[in-house]
Amino acid sequence: MLSKEIAQTIVKETSYNLNRNINIMDKKGQIIASGDPSRIDDIHEGALEVLKNSEALIITSDQKQVWRGAHPGINLPIIFQDEIVGVIGISGNPEEIRELGGIVKMITELMIKQKFIASQLEWQQRTKEMIIEELLKNSPSYSTIERGLNLINIELQSPFMTLVIQLADRTITNQVLTQKIEEILGKNNGLVGFININRMFIAFSGFTQSEADNKLNKIHQEFKKMMLKFRLAFSTPFQSMGNFSQSYIDCDLALKISDESEVFISFAELEPKALIYKIDRAWVEKFTTRIMNKTLDKYADTLETFFKNNLNIQQTADDLFIHRNTLIYRLSKIEKATGYNPKRFKDALTLQLVLWSDKKLKSEEFAN
Repeated sequence: MLSKEIAQTIVKETSYNLNRNINIMDKKGQIIASGDPSRIDDIHEGALEVLKNSEALIITSDQKQVWRGAHPGINLPIIFQDEIVGVIGISGNPEEIRELGGIVKMITELMIKQKFIASQLEWQQRTKEMIIEELLKNSPSYSTIERGLNLINIELQSPFMTLVIQLADRTITNQVLTQKIEEILGKNNGLVGFININRMFIAFSGFTQSEADNKLNKIHQEFKKMMLKFRLAFSTPFQSMGNFSQSYIDCDLALKISDESEVFISFAELEPKALIYKIDRAWVEKFTTRIMNKTLDKYADTLETFFKNNLNIQQTADDLFIHRNTLIYRLSKIEKATGYNPKRFKDALTLQLVLWSDKKLKSEEFAN
């Protein structure tokens, strides 16, 4: 853990604050970082003595000739996980720097521990994202997934659910967002990772429906609290680990076909509409061409609001800021133009399907 990069960072921080020269030696007694660059790579015999005896060594001005490569000062063992990983030396009058020595040693060991924890978190996160990448393949390698899960001590258990969060530009780091979600999920209750710069993938594992709903709402509220611009889509529950790929496709489709203003999107609620996007284009074109006309296109927004309000005329009129009779007139025009009565459930279903089909065709034309 005591690399040259870490050692140089420690020396830079402590030398500047203490106005003292600091040397850091590795387990071979070689100086790997120093406020005096000319001393780097020299062997420090005082450090060798510390490594040998596991005790601090004070070198006075009349002793410096005894320890080759050493100056007057204090040399202390650097301990990490009950093992000496190096030696830190502070140059100066031992009487003046005796109290500083313990502080510098403590700071050094804390920095090494912090770096170790950060590297462990980074390694664990890379492993999680490797597992996620494998889960999203059409034919995942379950042995690779199992090895990865064993490394990070996580066991995925059914039922599963997939959550996808699409983020806009932000200042909050990936690590902070990942940790926030993991705190909500709880230890070993799923996987969290980024699959591209602004898209997060979360795998729920082992939650009942009520527990999953609770976690979803907490994540939604947490992201709102952080004032992030985001959209969140979640899949239906499933039992097999092999269905993660399809569940991700479902969430991706839900984000594409839902209204841009929606931020909390259930694939289950959009599934009938999603079916239109999964069937043969020729069938969609034939169906749309047969029913769609100028009148229906003109009053498409009126119909969508009518369906959204469960065929409630007064609520729809209020939402559209029009008179009730104006709405009835429009619905009558639609019936005359298409032969389908929007106020009758079966006819309303057909009209809803044709509106979705028309949007699908237009979106594909725009994309091309």
